[in-house]
Amino acid sequence: MENRTARLTVLIDPRKKQLFEDLCARQDLNTSQVVRRLIRQYLLDHLSDEETPDWLRAPSSRREEGK
Repeated sequence: MENRTARLTVLIDPRKKQLFEDLCARQDLNTSQVVRRLIRQYLLDHLSDEETPDWLRAPSSRREEGK
């Protein structure tokens, strides 16, 4: 589980942002939950086994991770 948070600012087309927010809301998720999930999955997909820390491999019990 993560102990601290850091802010990530992303510039995105307003139309895509609105679609993203609407879709997240329909799934009863907030945008931060979905972005965290996407980043985690991207890291798992693209880091080598040697680069992937154990804390990232471990399944999370947090709701935002979909478990």
